[in-house]
Amino acid sequence: MEKQNNRRWWVLIGLAIGLLAVGLDMTILNLALPTLATELQASSSDLQWFADAYTLVFAAALLPAGLLGDRLGRKKMLIIGLLMFGAASVVCAYAETSAALIIGRAMLGLGAALLVPLSMSLIPVLFAEEERSKAIGVWVMANAVGIPLGPIAGGWLLNHYNWSSVFWINIPFVVVSMVAIALLLKESHGENSARADYVGMLLSSLGLIGITYGVIEAGESGWDNAEALLTLGAGAALLAGFVWWIRRSQTPLVDPQLFRSAVFTWGSVMATLISFIMFGLLFVLPQFFQGVQGTDALGAGLRLLPLVGGLVIGSKAADAIQQKMGAWAAMAGGFVLLAAALTLGANTSITDGYGLSAVWITISGLGIGLVLPAAMDMALSALTAERSGVGSALIMALRNVGGTIGVAVLGTVLSRSYRGTLDVTGLSEQAAEAVQRNVAAGAAIARQLNSLPLLTQVQNAFVFGMGRLLWICGGIAAVGLLLVVLYLRKAKERASAGQHMDI
Repeated sequence: MEKQNNRRWWVLIGLAIGLLAVGLDMTILNLALPTLATELQASSSDLQWFADAYTLVFAAALLPAGLLGDRLGRKKMLIIGLLMFGAASVVCAYAETSAALIIGRAMLGLGAALLVPLSMSLIPVLFAEEERSKAIGVWVMANAVGIPLGPIAGGWLLNHYNWSSVFWINIPFVVVSMVAIALLLKESHGENSARADYVGMLLSSLGLIGITYGVIEAGESGWDNAEALLTLGAGAALLAGFVWWIRRSQTPLVDPQLFRSAVFTWGSVMATLISFIMFGLLFVLPQFFQGVQGTDALGAGLRLLPLVGGLVIGSKAADAIQQKMGAWAAMAGGFVLLAAALTLGANTSITDGYGLSAVWITISGLGIGLVLPAAMDMALSALTAERSGVGSALIMALRNVGGTIGVAVLGTVLSRSYRGTLDVTGLSEQAAEAVQRNVAAGAAIARQLNSLPLLTQVQNAFVFGMGRLLWICGGIAAVGLLLVVLYLRKAKERASAGQHMDI
């Protein structure tokens, strides 16, 4: 029995190692973009597609990947996902053209779409309720820690090796994870007697692509961009069609009864809100460290370590709080910490040192660490082992959309606040355009012109925009706290009494 218990945890560690590669890959490429622009003669559009190809394929494949795991076997599809992720990393590393790299990035997105939801779907299969919150904490840490570690690893690799190293780093993680899963994990299936819902797959995939691409385009070109609005509208219409379809289909891709479970719905909502906040922070902080505090990319990554430390401590604390008081208490405490930390961060000035930033960033990590595992645990508690693949994929799809919207909306707020505060009178047209582009370009022009007043203005404009962004994130945290207190605690109590709909 003890050997079986140990095997479960070793499987989870193997999955966590694979997930770490996925998290690293989400942010590590950003540092290599200037090099890729030169080495591959990539245009601005190519650079955008290096990131977007991954994001779009990941969004599109999540729900079908969950269904495939339930029907064909989770172990089998996880190994296929790891093989695909490893092969895609090799394709990217050997790419000699922008088109080849975009294809490789799309393959990485497909591999990640198999790995992330299916690794999460195994938690209800492997772990009983009393162990599940601890297992979720490990899963969340592996999923989230790789994102801020990406700039650190990328900065070090680019300082010592060429750009292909940011893809070769994936291979050891993939090999270790694959060996652990192949040797230790037993195969598990869900309900595979029903026919596959191809209409649901098509509608959900195209709808998620439309929403994701539309939000990305709006973040790049503005929310009045016709292409962005049309794509968003088409994506929303397709997802509405998907909801209509699954309510009438005899074998739907996603069982609509799932949303009659209050704990699943509210757990998913909380996880989506926290993804909005977390991706917003990871978007703004590297720019702040480099443009205002003057660090390089590696230094910016290192300065994110307090976020990682807070996340690790918060995840461990969440497990203890859940055991004693319930998931709602961990989430309430996390949102309180987040609201306080983001309020402190919103009042940052350019004269404040890193010490103040480290304090509120650490507290933010603690808050995220308390909320995210508890929210995921709550949502997963509504899933049976048979339907955990599609259910986990649905949670991840909602989180992915929340994070993407967070970056686009908050990026727009930051950009407009920054540009609206600048005064570029007296600068040449070329210099003014560069200064208005972003804080890094603005600081570079100011240093090139040896103009301290311009540098101060650029940094103040960015910090003003960052303050607005953090106030919005703080408001989201306050809304999350209100929802937890008013609704989620009661939902969990009803679920404990057996009044929710079991799936």
